[in-house]
Amino acid sequence: MKEGIHPQYHRTTIKCACGAEIETSSTKENIHVEICSNCHPFFTGKQKLVDTGGRVDRFKKKFNIQD
Repeated sequence: MKEGIHPQYHRTTIKCACGAEIETSSTKENIHVEICSNCHPFFTGKQKLVDTGGRVDRFKKKFNIQD
């Protein structure tokens, strides 16, 4: 490997808006994010189905699907 061309890695903390902190190594120090795997709806299972203009209801009616 050539000397002097690789970035310096630092021990850093990634802080989420929900309060979660993750220790890792990165080329940047003190990273702040708005959403992480602890609070993202896909990972928490609290994902909501957004019904825009009754599209879901029309689909259910068309294929006779009941909740």
